Amino acid sequence: MNKEGNLTNFSEEFQKDEITSHYIYNNLSKKAKGRNKQILKHISKDELNHYRFWKEYTNKDIKPDRFQIFIYLFLSKILGITFVIKLMEHGERKAQDVYNKISSKYRGVRKILQDEHEHEDKLIDLIHESKLDYIGSIVLGLNDALVELTGALAGFTLAFEKTLFIGTAGLITGIAASMSMMASEYLSRKADERGNAFKASVYTGIAYIFTVILLVFPFFLLKNQYFSLAITLLIGLSIIGLFTFFVSVVKEVSFKKRFLEMALISLSVAAISFGIGLLIKNVFGIQI
Repeated sequence: MNKEGNLTNFSEEFQKDEITSHYIYNNLSKKAKGRNKQILKHISKDELNHYRFWKEYTNKDIKPDRFQIFIYLFLSKILGITFVIKLMEHGERKAQDVYNKISSKYRGVRKILQDEHEHEDKLIDLIHESKLDYIGSIVLGLNDALVELTGALAGFTLAFEKTLFIGTAGLITGIAASMSMMASEYLSRKADERGNAFKASVYTGIAYIFTVILLVFPFFLLKNQYFSLAITLLIGLSIIGLFTFFVSVVKEVSFKKRFLEMALISLSVAAISFGIGLLIKNVFGIQI
């Protein structure tokens, strides 16, 4: 096999990617159990073999990307193994496009391509994490908190003038609403016999309260209510963006569509509530 062809232009990059993936999958396998553990170990071994294949072209020992390994392992602790695997597979699909183009010219590349497709098939139903079973509950908590509280804070901003009052009113409203949402999710899951009703209600409550704290924080920190509201809306959009990215990776759905939908709903409710607050202030002359 000619080792001087076009592969020399990018073989070192592929070699580094493969050894980096080997270490990531190997570390993830240490956290997994049962069948998941065995599959991750198998994939880690395949990635090492791919590294050795590219080494035949480079005749070099290339070190893995330690920073990338650290980032992926850190994300696995925060967002789960499923998220990291899906994110990695998304990146590997780009490499598959190149493999497809050169597989007919270079013997051995086709085997790598087959391995990558096999990995993809196995990884579809690979990891079962309890947090993914309750992702609907998390979405419910986030959506409800974003829509209700951004609307409430927008209304309070016009009805009241002091940011401390606005923040306190928002915090009380948010905590009360989170308890209500937890109870509703518990009863709904219990009635439909869908999973662990208590755990689902806890996920809903945690997501709700976490969102509430972030949204009201600017009103306790700043003095200008309008600037506080602007920061709150930016925080809300950031939460929507981050969580939509997580869902789009794990569920493999369109990020743009889900983000625009959630953002439009939240901002529309905030605008309507802002108008209501302005109306109430003008009609009743509230100055607090």
